[in-house]
Amino acid sequence: MKLQTQIPLVKQQHNQIDYNSKLLLLGSCFSENIGSKFMYHKFQSTINPFGILFHPLAIEHLITRSINKDYYSEEDLYYHNEQWFCLDAHSKLNKTSKVELLSVLNSQIDETHNNLVNTKHVIITLGTSWVYRHIESDKVVANCHKLPQKQFLKELLSVDQITESLEAIVSLVKSINPEVSFLFTVSPVRHIKDGFVENTQSKSHLLAAIHQVVEPRHQLYYFPSYEIMMDELRDYRFYNVDMLHPSEVAIDYIWDKFKIVWLTEEAIKTAETVEIIQKGLQHRPFNAASEAHQKFLENLESKIKVLQQHYPEILF
Repeated sequence: MKLQTQIPLVKQQHNQIDYNSKLLLLGSCFSENIGSKFMYHKFQSTINPFGILFHPLAIEHLITRSINKDYYSEEDLYYHNEQWFCLDAHSKLNKTSKVELLSVLNSQIDETHNNLVNTKHVIITLGTSWVYRHIESDKVVANCHKLPQKQFLKELLSVDQITESLEAIVSLVKSINPEVSFLFTVSPVRHIKDGFVENTQSKSHLLAAIHQVVEPRHQLYYFPSYEIMMDELRDYRFYNVDMLHPSEVAIDYIWDKFKIVWLTEEAIKTAETVEIIQKGLQHRPFNAASEAHQKFLENLESKIKVLQQHYPEILF
């Protein structure tokens, strides 16, 4: 008896991810969930240097600024609730000092530029087609930073607008890194603050646009995170208590599927070794001075040294 509908997945044959791959993950909070898996398993990965970005226009804008090294100035900053912020970036970058915020934003531009030049894979997770336009500046923002709602107009991006934005992102990055691969996915997080019907409409626009852009011959791929959550894990026990975000079990499940498709066999084995070491490092003994624990530490140190002989960039 089959109790699930299984999403058919095929092992990626070209441009797979291994421990020599440099990865840049951009997009919604689900990109941070998968990004944290890469970080935990010690892949060379950078996650959302400007914080969570929910829609494609925000990602396109920051990629454009980073490639052109279009640095921020004081005119790009706002002050509210005793904090300085930028409407292009997530609130996690907010600072109480204007000078400090400018320094962080512009250092992230440099870092992102370098990442885009050197990365092997750009993994983009889109969260929503709904955007907010700042009335005063007439610009679509990445984050409203809890400014009064009357300062914004809410808009739904069309399939064509999203497609154009994704094509611009690909073109921009390939202009400085022709060999880069793009991997697109749609976040399974449900944005019901927009409304139930509106959330479905939003996701459908993202999916339709991505599938107009995806072309494996040009190193443009799609991974069905959204479909796995909706079809294989269609039970509220796989959500957090808010019933909107995937639970840790669901994230682990999708990560396992991702590994099978995108990681080389050698990378999967290495990731398993890294996980053993990580769990060993988190182990708390009853008696730290015992002979058994000392042998455990020696064995763990031996595993780390063997791993670092092959991958010296891995640090614990």
